[in-house]
Amino acid sequence: MEKENGAMTLETIKTEVKAVMNELFESCSEGYYKLEQGDIIVIGCSTSRVMGYHMGQHSTEEVAAAIMETALPLVREKGLFLACQCCEHLNRALVVERECMKKYDLTEVSVKPALHAGGAWSVQAMKNFDSPVVVEDLRARARAGIDIGGVFIGMHMRPVVVPIHNENTRIGCANITMARTRPKLIGGERAQY
Repeated sequence: MEKENGAMTLETIKTEVKAVMNELFESCSEGYYKLEQGDIIVIGCSTSRVMGYHMGQHSTEEVAAAIMETALPLVREKGLFLACQCCEHLNRALVVERECMKKYDLTEVSVKPALHAGGAWSVQAMKNFDSPVVVEDLRARARAGIDIGGVFIGMHMRPVVVPIHNENTRIGCANITMARTRPKLIGGERAQY
């Protein structure tokens, strides 16, 4: 796969995704941040941004497939649920497994993501999940997340969202930000945590 301003292979993208995922899992491996089986990880992804284009201008199923082929097995290996955010044309609804929807009592909506209404990332989720459904939101239940290309995932995460200052800051041409959550600290200066 070639990009106008230089070569970018699907294998390079997969390598970058794996590095980002491993960094996320490492940062969520202990203390308040420890992920437990059945937790939700949300990923929002602009394949256009990965390829160096303006968001929504160059949705690419091949790039979405490469990211999904790398991310989904790693999430499943940890016993977690993956939630794939749709684009703004579907109000940032999410594709999740039916089991996730039931466990978290999420509201299913009637829509089928398409390349330019939902985006390539959500289309891949529909193709790769065992029993995919689209839900309106996560009710702020995600425990960690990755934003690929500035698509804004924070609304899906439970308070308190804490940024991860990651070393792997790009997948392709897209900026990466990551976050994890922790319980609220209450009680002031006398409290012990």
